[in-house]
Amino acid sequence: MKRKMFFGVIIILFGFMPELLIAQNSSRTNLVTLGVSQINITPDQPVIMSGYDARKTPSTGVHDSLWASALFFSSGQNKALLISADMIGFPFAFVDTAKSMISAKTGLPSDHIMLIATHDHGGPAIHAYERELPPANENYIQTLREKLVTLAVDAMSNPQPFFMGMGKGKCNMNINRRAVFADGGVWLGRNPDGVCDHELDVVKFVDQKNNLIAVLVNWPCHGTTMGQENYQVTGDWPASTARYIKKLAGKNIVVAVTAGASANINPIYGPGNDFNEDEAMGYHAGNEVWKIIDQIKTTPVTSVKFVNSGLTFPGKKAWTDQFPQTSVPTGSSVDIRLTGLKLGDVVLCGISGELMTEMGLEVKKESPFANTIVITHCNGLAGYICTDRSFTEGGYETKVSHLMPGVEQPLVKKSVQMLHLLQ
Repeated sequence: MKRKMFFGVIIILFGFMPELLIAQNSSRTNLVTLGVSQINITPDQPVIMSGYDARKTPSTGVHDSLWASALFFSSGQNKALLISADMIGFPFAFVDTAKSMISAKTGLPSDHIMLIATHDHGGPAIHAYERELPPANENYIQTLREKLVTLAVDAMSNPQPFFMGMGKGKCNMNINRRAVFADGGVWLGRNPDGVCDHELDVVKFVDQKNNLIAVLVNWPCHGTTMGQENYQVTGDWPASTARYIKKLAGKNIVVAVTAGASANINPIYGPGNDFNEDEAMGYHAGNEVWKIIDQIKTTPVTSVKFVNSGLTFPGKKAWTDQFPQTSVPTGSSVDIRLTGLKLGDVVLCGISGELMTEMGLEVKKESPFANTIVITHCNGLAGYICTDRSFTEGGYETKVSHLMPGVEQPLVKKSVQMLHLLQ
């Protein structure tokens, strides 16, 4: 059993946002029910794609469909909704509007919703990183919001008793991407000696007859198998993984894929323009998921808890770095939202940004729960969240980050402190 930690009053010199803490216990006499749904969110016309600045013209076609998946948990008045979508990320403004629309339509409190992006680099741009977009993208953004509302309504309309269990495996198809070059500099590449979390987490949901209903997958890896040369819409490895699982389990099974702490983690293939490599990623990750599913023992879920927290940190101007200078030009402050969801003995820790893998490992290590899943790109997009050491080394992630050095320890502590509230 992991040791329990207690955090007293934490004074954070980098800034503090008053936390919103909403922890709920479902009645022990009421089992939690589950509703699931999925919806196709593929654009129906050419759009500017997100993920690579070098792509300046619209998409030329669709290689594979993009999907959004929903899991709705309910026990009396205690409810929570998780949505995962094949997108690069959801900016805070999009999250707030979409969640408000869902709340208005369903009555579910907006702060009981986890809106998660897989961090796919082959989908439409929705202002996650882009300022100005053409009408086709703006129309897509509005349609996407409406589809997410439809998805939520559908998931909430069909709750049923279920059993759940979690399993852990390993997929070595990811690698640290902070390559160290001959001059000592750090940039994008492959670093087999760098820290890399290979753990693949799977949550299995079955009905009372032991039929598979849904699968939640979490693995730390950028959605960058396909590179800037590709102009066909694709969900990258998260989508190819989901397709492989559905090939084995059935197309109606809901597969919600999420990204773990992977700001500095890439697939071992790509970025390139070979969809065979993308399919290979899906095969290896999906095959490991299937092995784990077969080993998971499920039990009823008797409680659901939900909690929100967050921090505000000083910002810096993008494309500036500490290395080799000693100071960094300041910018606007940056909010980081934290979300916790506990289902039985499984805990999800959502973070609204791209977290470096070392920080994700630390959160899991210090968590009071053995089954802790760190989910990034959840309920917003604060950009790259880097370790203090990475700022002294330089590199792509620290240059494009909007955060100053000094975020690592306060954020890890705050995340673990939030998880303690779910006990």
